[in-house]
Amino acid sequence: MRPELQAPQARRDLGGDPYQWLEQRDNPEVVAYLEAENRHTEAWFEPTNALREQLFEEIRGRIRETDLGLPSVRGDWLYYQRTEAGAEYPRYYRCPRPADQSLCIDESNEQLLLDPNQLAAQEDFLELGDFSVSPDQNWLAYSLDTQGNEVYQLHVRSLIDDQAYSLPLDNAAGDLCWANDNRTLFAISLDASARPAKLWRLQRDAAPEPVFEEADPLFYLHVYRSSSERYICVASASKNTSELQYLPADQPKAHLQCLAARRTGHEYDADHGDQGFVIRSNSLGENFALLLCDPTTPGEHHWQLLRTVDQARTLEGVELQRSALILQYRNAGLIQLEVQPNDAPSYLVQMPDAVYSLHVQGGEEYSSARVRLRYESLNRPAEIRALTLADGDQHVLRTTPVEGHFSPDDYRVERLWAVAKDGAHIPISLIEPLGVEGTGPLYLYGYGAYGASMDPWFSHARLSLLQRGWRFAIAHVRGGADMGEHWYQQGKLEHKENTFSDFIRCAEHLIEQGKTDRQQLVIAGGSAGGLLIGNVINRRPELFGAAVADVPFVDVWNTMNNPELPLTIGEYEEWGDPSEADVAARIKGYAPYENVQPQAYPALLVTAGYHDVRVQYWEAAKWVARLRATRSNHAPLLLRTQMSAGHGGASGRYQAMREVAEEYAFLLSVIPSARD
Repeated sequence: MRPELQAPQARRDLGGDPYQWLEQRDNPEVVAYLEAENRHTEAWFEPTNALREQLFEEIRGRIRETDLGLPSVRGDWLYYQRTEAGAEYPRYYRCPRPADQSLCIDESNEQLLLDPNQLAAQEDFLELGDFSVSPDQNWLAYSLDTQGNEVYQLHVRSLIDDQAYSLPLDNAAGDLCWANDNRTLFAISLDASARPAKLWRLQRDAAPEPVFEEADPLFYLHVYRSSSERYICVASASKNTSELQYLPADQPKAHLQCLAARRTGHEYDADHGDQGFVIRSNSLGENFALLLCDPTTPGEHHWQLLRTVDQARTLEGVELQRSALILQYRNAGLIQLEVQPNDAPSYLVQMPDAVYSLHVQGGEEYSSARVRLRYESLNRPAEIRALTLADGDQHVLRTTPVEGHFSPDDYRVERLWAVAKDGAHIPISLIEPLGVEGTGPLYLYGYGAYGASMDPWFSHARLSLLQRGWRFAIAHVRGGADMGEHWYQQGKLEHKENTFSDFIRCAEHLIEQGKTDRQQLVIAGGSAGGLLIGNVINRRPELFGAAVADVPFVDVWNTMNNPELPLTIGEYEEWGDPSEADVAARIKGYAPYENVQPQAYPALLVTAGYHDVRVQYWEAAKWVARLRATRSNHAPLLLRTQMSAGHGGASGRYQAMREVAEEYAFLLSVIPSARD
């Protein structure tokens, strides 16, 4: 029998929160507690060591460890990545583009630009943030996070003679944007709450020069070059309001101009092309219209309508090429690309599968007559397709390889629909191996926040479950934008209840359809998806056999009541301000930590990152502590805190594979029919 860990001491003298003492990050007693939990988790996993290693080798065996990425085109150069067996990180290269304008790599004439493996040799954690080559292609600027706390160091390296220097910007957010003088970089720093808040102009051997500070704590800053490469764009955005400023990329010391002054509830984003600023705006309706503005005459009253609001579908994004616009719509739970050539009728891009993920991917220049599409499905590894804009012709440039035995035709992919209490139809994306009949183990994933859509994606690792007879499903619940903007609005603030009830209905529907049963149903989610998992196991613990919660946002009430924590104030527009009585009652009603009950809970694996600034490590730690002290059963309850990582977990690819192998070993151990 595996060991059980005693619940930690509750200390009710700290503001009524019995485990608030776990928030004392540098307290040796807290560190000792986290390390004890890690030891308990490792002891529990010890009998599964052979299975963990087997799963790791399976996952690793499907990845082409030594591989060459598809080159991106930039002038006379091709830029690409190469992975090598045993290396945690890809290496970055370039070579001259062949005279025939093909994508063929000349290895004898390639140049190594950056090797993160060397940089990581003395670090426990390494994350490459931005990677930006100057307009003249003589300089590389890049940013590195060496702790997992999303604070970056900024570096510049000459691609001519290898001279290198660092940029002295404290608390850098990681964004790097070149001006056209090839000397000036724009970067953003974080404020005391870890909010991207201040724009700086940087040059070698000069002190950082402030350009703009976003004073409103609800707004985050982002800087980027326009597709035309003629403007530096500075976007300020909260959860429901936007503002964009810009200056000519040829004049890095020019004053910023505002495209349209912010007004509460007006969301817009913009990119510049030959026709001017092309703007996606909700000013005319929830599903967003497309408008145009001359940069010399900014102001919303100068905007001209290009495309009115489509009541049946949401305009999610716009890509600009010199010869066409590519409009990304969300229609009936799927992405639909519409191409509008400059001199021809528009057309829809056709895709082969009924359930898929699709978006425009970089790699071609603004002047190119083609764009690249990334396309994948639950049973189809990612394909990079070249789309000729003039006529819609497509051809596959590269398919992500899957080593060993694999065929997409061995799996069935379908779209199911659960019906919510209010009549809403909730999409479920499902994959199952052919020949699997009747109930069996099923892994159900959910998120449901921030308008993030969970489009179906392929996973090399997931095959380890599918090949053991498991099914996998995604519940596209409200709070995400999977069915359009209204789907997001119906799952936030006063409508947050829909996120939780939608997920429960999806689980019930899968059971009703005979795909699984309560003993074999596994649920999983991370971050805000961890809030979803924590809530539904409080409400319906008997419905699930096991649950996985990665860096879960479960201490919602205490976090939203602490404006000194990173990002709290900016979250008011997603969850509400708990200083308002109705909001306080609502959050208290669904917060997982506050609502732990003396009942039998499913087996649970919880992860946390000690340096996580998005969801503090103590949310998971406090939640697990309360579960240990309150629940009425002794199902496995495991907490794994990565002491050298942040919100995204381990940084190297092999470390990430081991994390997934551990999760799968847990599930295969606790789901009765999946032990063999």
